[in-house]
Amino acid sequence: MSQGAFDPQHPNTLIQAADLSGPILYCEEGLSFWGGVDAQSGTILDQHHPQCGQSIAGKVLMMPTSRGSCTGSAVLLSLALAGKAPAALVFREPEDVLSLGAIIARIMFDARIAVIRLGAEDYQKLSCETDAQLTGAHLTAGDLTFELGTLDRSGLSLSAADENMLAGGEGEAAQLAMETMCILAVLQGARTLIDVSRVHIDGCIYASEANLTFARAMQARGARVRVPTTMNAISVDLPHWRAQGVPADFGEPASALAEAYLAMGARPSFTCAPYLLSDKPRQGEVIGWSESNAVIYANSVLGARSNKHADFFDLMIAVTGRAPASGVYLDAHRQARLVLDVDLPEQADESVWPLLGWLAGQLAPDRIPLLNGLAEHHPGPDDLKAVCAAFGTTSGAPMLHMAGVTPEAGDSYDPSLPRHRIDRAALRQAWQALNQGPAKVDLVALGSPHLSASECRQFARLMDGNAVADGVSVMLTLGRAVNAEIEEDGTRAELERLGVQLVTDVCWCSISRPLFPASARHILTNSGKYAHYGPSLSGCSLRLGSLAECAVAARTSAAGLSVPEWLA
Repeated sequence: MSQGAFDPQHPNTLIQAADLSGPILYCEEGLSFWGGVDAQSGTILDQHHPQCGQSIAGKVLMMPTSRGSCTGSAVLLSLALAGKAPAALVFREPEDVLSLGAIIARIMFDARIAVIRLGAEDYQKLSCETDAQLTGAHLTAGDLTFELGTLDRSGLSLSAADENMLAGGEGEAAQLAMETMCILAVLQGARTLIDVSRVHIDGCIYASEANLTFARAMQARGARVRVPTTMNAISVDLPHWRAQGVPADFGEPASALAEAYLAMGARPSFTCAPYLLSDKPRQGEVIGWSESNAVIYANSVLGARSNKHADFFDLMIAVTGRAPASGVYLDAHRQARLVLDVDLPEQADESVWPLLGWLAGQLAPDRIPLLNGLAEHHPGPDDLKAVCAAFGTTSGAPMLHMAGVTPEAGDSYDPSLPRHRIDRAALRQAWQALNQGPAKVDLVALGSPHLSASECRQFARLMDGNAVADGVSVMLTLGRAVNAEIEEDGTRAELERLGVQLVTDVCWCSISRPLFPASARHILTNSGKYAHYGPSLSGCSLRLGSLAECAVAARTSAAGLSVPEWLA
């Protein structure tokens, strides 16, 4: 989360102005716009969200803070350009992703969405009203009137190089990037900016035409990255999408988006798991990453430092080489604010890790948790990858700690912190929430986030020489670096011999038909992230299982309907 950015004496703040009136849509839970909101209509699609099916278009949208994917900023820009955005966003807690999307919509495309943060008491009062009106710095609803303060840049100290960029000395793109940087820095309560050593771009996913519109606008302004910059998975397999039958009206803009970032100097890594690359960040390294699972893994497991930067802001950081000194860049904001005591069932298989991450995110939607009781289970890198990815679907926090496992968990914690217990019953409820499909499986989907080489090898061993069953598609997504590794050791050839399809550059969160099997209706995955987002993204039913269960389904087309024995 961002540092608490607002003066406690003036908790009601107008972050971005736009005179408006509209009905209030109150969401008790945060919402991930990517995977949770239709980018063209504004309808809430997240089947796990209480307001699923309602429209946010033209509404005064209230939620404590956002959650989930960094791509939410791009979805909001798409809605703004389509005339389907909320009239206003009202938050109770710090929030960056949607706020950034609204800021980009205004400064680059003159589309105005008001952004407001209210103190807890006034936020609660507003939630009981049906309509609201914003005029200047006054928000009214029924008999209520809230006077809103505004952001003040006077407390932000810039270096001479920052000032030069802000004045246009490094060109139009750097000037726009530094202007955006300063707004976000004030919003986050930063006093200064810091250097970053590397950036990971998430905005290269073609979530909507808005992504390409933004990238081309920045490229036309002369944008060039000034620090090493990797790229997330994109929306097509760049060399092969035509042969795969992807329609040109999607493949061409999706590939053009990737090529725009390459033209600005980014590296064609095309993976949502940049921590699997050989030159992963070191402990304490200050980086500027986007993509929620990658940020959480980098902070939690590697001990590097990055806020969860929104799409578009990742490019602003790459262009300037700077980021606001706020949030989890600072020691004070990397501390746990909640303790989760975990009692893992004996004999649990590896599907417990995505279940645990998804449940931990629900219990810590807006704060960093410390998970106790896991060291004796010795979670490996792939297990931790699963935890971090699933945690990012239900929490807006940029990291978590595991006592005895992650490098910054420490040996002690504040005994006054609130505590929750995660036991077998809680894990069973999470399993039931993520297992809504029938026993019949016609697609096994692995690689969200991208598979590691060890996971590919393990799946090949679990197939035990058996071919994929008739009527079942098995698709693995992976980054180019991992693909090269398993090509060299023969794992890829063995999987292909068995009928498994391996795809690079894309991941399940951006695969669309026809690369996504046209006949697929019932999916089994080992990913808590895809089990959460998959129903709204694909229109299919999803089940969550271990890698071993996925191999059985690949061979037999069947998944167990009953609760696993270790959860019973």
